[in-house]
Amino acid sequence: MSWKAGLSRYLPAVRFFACPKSPASNGVRNWYLANYDELKHLNPNLPLLLRTADNAMPAVTTELDWTMDHLLRFMIQTGRFRNANGTIADDRVEAAKAYLETDWDAFAASRLAHKGFDPERPNIDAIHPNWKEDAAITSNLSTYLAMKEDMDAQMAVIQSGANQEYTRAVNALLMAQRVDLWCAGEKEVELAVQHLYKLGRLLNERETFFPTFVKDFYPGAEDI
Repeated sequence: MSWKAGLSRYLPAVRFFACPKSPASNGVRNWYLANYDELKHLNPNLPLLLRTADNAMPAVTTELDWTMDHLLRFMIQTGRFRNANGTIADDRVEAAKAYLETDWDAFAASRLAHKGFDPERPNIDAIHPNWKEDAAITSNLSTYLAMKEDMDAQMAVIQSGANQEYTRAVNALLMAQRVDLWCAGEKEVELAVQHLYKLGRLLNERETFFPTFVKDFYPGAEDI
């Protein structure tokens, strides 16, 4: 009961796929019909969708907030940084490790070092087209600019692999949002939904790192 009541807290939606005729989809269809009323009562605003089509692969999916850290650790742990001859690409591995060691607290603080100015505000170059030539701004943001340059260089190396290595890794990680349930029974379907719920608890309720951009600034006490 407890995990079912928490679905809407950690998952934005749960989608079931099934063939309306195939016995291989019986587990998904039966579990969905048997549990829909209870789940909807406990999670009235959670989309619980059943999509059916002939010969559809029975499955359950959701949406998870993977981060760049998750992706890079996944690529390192599964040996996805590869050269054309199949050997490990040490340069990309080292770039990924360097990116993972980024001090995000320092980066966030340095980003807002110039009062009233956020270099990541949308359309900042249109609003302040010459800000990179402003000595006061660039001086205050020197740490941010140096860290941003390093991060951009690291990402360029990370994404430089052949055969769409980076894109393939992204797609592979996204597939963890889906559990295929061919010929699965109702118990297996419930375990699959629980699995996605646990991933949602891990990934989908995190404290916001920092705002997309800052519009208001409040000075601290002058006597501190």
